[in-house]
Amino acid sequence: MNKTDRLHHITTFLRSRRRTTLAELLAETGASRATLMRDLAWLRDELNHPIHWDRETQCYHWRASGQAEDAPEELAGLWFKPSEVLALLTLEHLLREIQPGDLMQRHLQPLEQRLKKILRQSGLDNATAHQLSERIRVIGLGQRRVPPQSFETVGLALSQRRRLAVQYQARGSGEHTERTVSPQRLVYYRSNWLLDAWCHKRNELRSFSLDTIRKPVVMNEPAIDVDTEELNQTLGNGYGIFSGKAVQWATLRFTPERARWVAAEQWHPEQKGEWDAQGHWVLQIPYSDDRELVMDILRHTPEVDVLAPPALRAVVVKKMREGLSRWGV
Repeated sequence: MNKTDRLHHITTFLRSRRRTTLAELLAETGASRATLMRDLAWLRDELNHPIHWDRETQCYHWRASGQAEDAPEELAGLWFKPSEVLALLTLEHLLREIQPGDLMQRHLQPLEQRLKKILRQSGLDNATAHQLSERIRVIGLGQRRVPPQSFETVGLALSQRRRLAVQYQARGSGEHTERTVSPQRLVYYRSNWLLDAWCHKRNELRSFSLDTIRKPVVMNEPAIDVDTEELNQTLGNGYGIFSGKAVQWATLRFTPERARWVAAEQWHPEQKGEWDAQGHWVLQIPYSDDRELVMDILRHTPEVDVLAPPALRAVVVKKMREGLSRWGV
């Protein structure tokens, strides 16, 4: 049997018995003593399998060594190919780049070290994993900095299901307020972090930009839980971060030249798109607040036309005229 089959067979055999002698393992696997000892060392030292040698009984036991808070847990039957390990290391690198502070990093670092050990055992040197940081580049356009301590405090309240007291500055009005919120979920949107939460001051669901939250404090009161369906209907139905339950549909038509890019993009999970006879891309998007949608339409002007609704078309035309007036055109 090959190494993967043999390792799986050893773990299955050890787990099925209270105690196992070396002779029984040799007979069961058909491996040499040296090979078996290497396999046992690999399972115990590299994968943290709870394999213990009892000197008194001269037997191997499969048992947890203790109940420490950070004691490893088994992922039974999970084996990684080198390509899969590289994929996991890539994911770890991406998480490190988009997440401020060490909320997850201190837990991911031991996993990264173990994955690198698996890579070395698979015949890939340390440089392979190290070069990932040189080969992967994460560019956050328009990214707004979130203080690491704020991110970690919000994450703690979210995971422990406790209320959060914050000082919040509304970006639109500039108003400073003190809020108590029940965190529901973190959202990473367009290179920035948002917190969907129930605002106890306004008695409604709101999305808060994490970079505008100051001095967050985890409270003793338990957070209220909002049903996922209601959360999605209120904050997830419309276009962008300006959401609401009242949804209408925008119809946009892009020129054939711009359509080559836009047709491959997802503007909204529920969007509908089709090609017309002239090669234009006609895109339909649900929205409840037009502010962010108008900004994206202007970004594609003049290669886009707003076909419906008339109110949205009027807002876009007004913004274009205001811009020309400001430039003195």
